[in-house]
Amino acid sequence: MLYRGLIIPIVLLATLCVAIADARAFDNASYPAWSGGWARDRSSKTGNWDPDKPRGLGQQAPLTPEYQALYEASLADQEHGGQGVNPGYTCQPHGMPRIMNGNHPLFFAVTPEATYIMRDIANQFRRIHTDGRDWPASLQHSSNGYSIGKWLDQDGDGRYDTLLVETRGMKNPHSYDSSGIPFHKDNATVVKERIFLDKKDPALMLDEITTIDNALTRPWTVTRSYRHVADPKWVEYFCAEDNHHLVLGKEDYLVSEDGFIMPTRKDQTPPDLRNFEQPRR
Repeated sequence: MLYRGLIIPIVLLATLCVAIADARAFDNASYPAWSGGWARDRSSKTGNWDPDKPRGLGQQAPLTPEYQALYEASLADQEHGGQGVNPGYTCQPHGMPRIMNGNHPLFFAVTPEATYIMRDIANQFRRIHTDGRDWPASLQHSSNGYSIGKWLDQDGDGRYDTLLVETRGMKNPHSYDSSGIPFHKDNATVVKERIFLDKKDPALMLDEITTIDNALTRPWTVTRSYRHVADPKWVEYFCAEDNHHLVLGKEDYLVSEDGFIMPTRKDQTPPDLRNFEQPRR
């Protein structure tokens, strides 16, 4: 009976050893070592979609007149204490491509079938399929969309060094950054990426991101950069845990620590409480 009791632990141990051996074999294969964390490199310009340009209209987003007007209205609203077109403040997912801003460290897990990108904030997660599949006949739209990638060995050393990615099927509401640069309402956005390590500095990852969207007059390309963090500090973050925003109709208010509804800007219209049950006197 004793020997029978040892059978299951021995089988599990053998299976684990095989899995570890396979993992080691994969680590030494043709794929790049992108382990650890990758944090936004250009911290002096936090929050901007294009880190080489200043915030707001200085981003020079190539928007059509219609969407340029929406963007300017978003900036004006923020200047007066509002949130503009920034869905993130109500804890909605940042979505693609904003998730690649890297305001929280990114974690890459590379396998032959797919590359996974994760970050702690809002538990956002990307799956980039690299198994040679084609686009599905119909896409179920989501915040991060559906991504298909292809590995390249651009220096010919027998090891992949560049990941090309195309993402489709993203849904609104979403914006490029907190300033509220908008996407077209048709949800037909396509995002193309070229992710690779800097040849002169392998601790620097670059992501060349090109967005094709009907709110733009032309494809818009920016380059995000991330600095390698060998021992990242992963911090659990739940946006809704301490979110004091309260949206009533089209107005944003704040709920104070003692439970009162507070304005967010000067001369703000008081909330309409007619649909709330009033205490009887």
